[in-house]
Amino acid sequence: MVNNLFWIGHASFYIKDTKDNLNIYIDPFNLNDSTAKNKADIILITHAHFDHYSKPDINKIIKENTKIIGPDNCLKDGEFKNLKILKPYEKYSVENIKIETIPAYNNKQEKLQFHPKQNNWMGYIIEVNNIKIYHAGDTDFIEEMKELNNKNIDIALLPMGGHYTMDLNDAVEAARAINAKNTIPMHYKNLLGKDKSEKLENELKQKIKSTIILNEIQNPTYGFES
Repeated sequence: MVNNLFWIGHASFYIKDTKDNLNIYIDPFNLNDSTAKNKADIILITHAHFDHYSKPDINKIIKENTKIIGPDNCLKDGEFKNLKILKPYEKYSVENIKIETIPAYNNKQEKLQFHPKQNNWMGYIIEVNNIKIYHAGDTDFIEEMKELNNKNIDIALLPMGGHYTMDLNDAVEAARAINAKNTIPMHYKNLLGKDKSEKLENELKQKIKSTIILNEIQNPTYGFES
């Protein structure tokens, strides 16, 4: 299944469901002509920050029947149709894809204003052909992640850039709590620079043996984190 999971960059991923010929995007951002060539059947949005809910990028991949799924505080602006608004701890199925929402928020005092729990922002468990992929969204290591240990997650996509999300130590704790078959870091590489990113990758691989480092199929250049 990792062969059908592509890291576009930052927290943006593309999943190709070859069985039903579906294109699934999570937090599409800074798409170029190549990464936007496959029009979306399903778009999942974790939260309202512009590098996760990017209207210009959604417009690059949307088609007439694209289903857009996300929290109400970014999808109620009326710009898009065919929406499904969800909150944490909900389940939803579309086109044979099973979706479960998990809270995503900051719980460390110095970061509470960035991703407040009361915003009901989310991570997702996406089940495609009996493979469960967890995209954590922008989050700290939170108690709710411990509940994922019994969900048999195949792939966990975890931020580790720090500052606004989990850092390496938090990501290690989260990976151990979730106990996914494969752990893939995200939301760090273009924020921290090449040398520091490679150092973190090596440390993560030493501490979490299930770690897989994906190559970004696109390398957006910007110097911020959110």
